[in-house]
Amino acid sequence: MFVCCAFIFIMLSILGSAATRHQVTLKEGDTSNADHEGYQNRQCSADGFSKSRSKSGYFKAFGVDLSPDNVAVAIVYFVQGVLGLSRLAVSFYLKDDLHLGPAETAVISGFSALPWLVKPLYGFISDSIPLFGYRRRSYLFLSGLLGALSWSLMATIVDDKYSAALSIILGSLAVAVSDVVVDSMVVERARGESQSTSGSLQSLCWGSSAFGGVVSAYFSGSFVDTYGVRFVFGVTALLPLMTSTVAVLVNEDRLTLEERSFSLSVSSSELIERSKQRIMQIWNSVKQPSIFLPTLFIFLWQATPQSDSAMFFFTTNKLGFSPEFLGRVTLVTSVASLLGIGLYNSFLKEVPLRKIFLVTTVLGSALGMTQVLLVTGLNRKLGISDEWFSIGDSLIITVLGQASFMPVLVLAAKLCPPGVEATLFATLMSISNAGSVAGGLVGAGLTQFLGVTRDNFENLALLIAICNLTSLLPLPLLGLLPDESPTDSAQTKND
Repeated sequence: MFVCCAFIFIMLSILGSAATRHQVTLKEGDTSNADHEGYQNRQCSADGFSKSRSKSGYFKAFGVDLSPDNVAVAIVYFVQGVLGLSRLAVSFYLKDDLHLGPAETAVISGFSALPWLVKPLYGFISDSIPLFGYRRRSYLFLSGLLGALSWSLMATIVDDKYSAALSIILGSLAVAVSDVVVDSMVVERARGESQSTSGSLQSLCWGSSAFGGVVSAYFSGSFVDTYGVRFVFGVTALLPLMTSTVAVLVNEDRLTLEERSFSLSVSSSELIERSKQRIMQIWNSVKQPSIFLPTLFIFLWQATPQSDSAMFFFTTNKLGFSPEFLGRVTLVTSVASLLGIGLYNSFLKEVPLRKIFLVTTVLGSALGMTQVLLVTGLNRKLGISDEWFSIGDSLIITVLGQASFMPVLVLAAKLCPPGVEATLFATLMSISNAGSVAGGLVGAGLTQFLGVTRDNFENLALLIAICNLTSLLPLPLLGLLPDESPTDSAQTKND
């Protein structure tokens, strides 16, 4: 928790220092005029925004100005990453306290992602129903409170799989709402920008999330070992309050009483009509081949089955990995996420999407098959311990996975046309998340079908082989993606 507070303090200090340096450069007597110009700059096009900020005196991270809005976005993503503190605790709670099997655990994990499937709904609600005069700040603030409530319930009164699933879903809902708010801010800045700037902005977001994951990774295991899962849930309940705190940094003018009254006076029929218009806007955008075909590929790419839950039970029940060691593995994967982001940001920005997906999918499938060595014990015959094998395997696979996911985000942001960018981006991400949920549920079904339980791992190697081989099935559909770099795709779209 101390590290989290230190992160916020550093970001705010940088912001304050940069703002002070910016004010010093203003000519004496021109302060009011400069403030007016600053307001105009904030309202200009994305291209103008980028140019004005490059001269603002703000510090940079990943090539992005740390303006108040960008600091708020970075911290919200940081919170998303640091919430990983509870991930191991949830897994051990479902396995050891509630005595669930790998298939049931996979189902709960799948259902916990359901709030991410209707992200456009949250965007529509925040756009249509301002709270306390704000469309962004208020929803960020309330999402933080909801997240704190959900984990407080996990720390105190939850004692069965149904209440646990409900609390986990509420926590997921809180993160999804905050994600929609900051995504809308990111997309507004990404549209019209160069590939380099857009990629850097996405790198700031996911770099902050990965850094949050690094901060919480080791403690996620050691806290479970030392204090138990309830303690971890209690600490996690404090983290979403960071989102509520930084909501004040969002650059948003408060609506006047007349504007708020007009929003609240909209009749149900008018709201329904507006909803229909928005749905038609989204559909008219999505049905365009340049958007629909890449989205279809991403869904199929994400929908391949997963064996994560079964492997968790194997490593803990069969191999005897402790929570502390699994925390170290989580730390390695968090660092690997940062490496994957750095790999994309440094070398893959201009590489065509087809080539990125082809190479990373084939390599990921091949390396994923190495888990069969761990399950069968062949790694020990090769002189590699189970612990070192798990760490190395997780490191390489995570780097490849993160590097292949980054261009998906950039392409989705660049494909969004003016007027519906926030809602359409949320729609595209919801479709991607739906693929992940489908993959998790298919994996749970395969786990059940093959008879893999908390004590029986006889068919686990077969499950791993099926999951990795099926990840290759979407490759013949690579033609659905544009045969060009994201930069060229964005320029073609803008033309």
